Amino acid sequence: MAIIDRIMAKAQANVKHIVLPEGEETRNIQAAAKIVKAGIAKITVLGNPEKVKAVAAETDTCLCGIEIVDPATSEKAVSYANALYEIRKAKGMTEEEAAKKVADPMFYGVMMVKMGDADGLVSGAIHSTGDMLRPALQIIKCKPGIKTVSSCFLMESPIEEYGVMIFADCAVIPNPTAEELANIAVAAAESAKSLGEIEPKVAMLSFSTKGSAKHENVTKVQEATKIAHELAPELKLDGELQLDAAIVPEVGQLKSPGSEVAGYANVLVFPDLQAGNIGYKLVQRLGKAEAYGPILQGIAKPCNDLSRGCSVDDIVATVAITAVQAQ
Repeated sequence: MAIIDRIMAKAQANVKHIVLPEGEETRNIQAAAKIVKAGIAKITVLGNPEKVKAVAAETDTCLCGIEIVDPATSEKAVSYANALYEIRKAKGMTEEEAAKKVADPMFYGVMMVKMGDADGLVSGAIHSTGDMLRPALQIIKCKPGIKTVSSCFLMESPIEEYGVMIFADCAVIPNPTAEELANIAVAAAESAKSLGEIEPKVAMLSFSTKGSAKHENVTKVQEATKIAHELAPELKLDGELQLDAAIVPEVGQLKSPGSEVAGYANVLVFPDLQAGNIGYKLVQRLGKAEAYGPILQGIAKPCNDLSRGCSVDDIVATVAITAVQAQ
């Protein structure tokens, strides 16, 4: 069974409540109907009810079982605004600004998650990553013990020996510090267990293996490896490793003999966003792997971004992933 099918089955077994702030958008409405029909999650869509119904009618989509909430008229808007003001007043937000913010479906949706009225959020079909991330980072913030919100991709290779892998960070932090890279590694290992259903073996990637090259970029990965070991001493993690030393057993054991990770890594932590973004797309396009993400990790409650070119099935899959994260 493909990993996304296992994730959907897991979501169906313990149904969570997911909010879709882009409720007036066609793909979101069609996805919501599929999700509710399949029993993957309870769904609330945000938007003007008449506009939502009009979009549904255009595509002959049933709104059965889907909750529609208009942030502009919601009875919870006042309490959400008060809570948002308390969260952001130290940053200069006024009560009036807070009231205006919660009328925005994106902020209202994040407040639903913050206040426990929804378990997770999925957005991004018509919002930029920045517009989606900003309220989530400002309001929900990081998990305890994690200082960095990052992303990962769940990759499923058609090559049996590789199977399911986690790639991080491929979407959020352009040039992570050593400490941020270590936090990314720990969060990616957690994603491997919860989403990939694999025991993480984490490789801190570089163009150097165990000091074979000298450069400040190599030093950063070496420092990150040390910090990650301190953060999670029980974690199987090795670095710095070149890609072949990370995933090819004979190369890994030659360059890092005795390592539990070298040659057998299933979590790849890239040194920066350029490498990560290029790496996952190469594996997806040339290696024909399925790529699910970006999946936010390190955040206290799950909020996930969509590509603006996403399909209905992409939204369904992302909601399933978000629901499993919420478990």
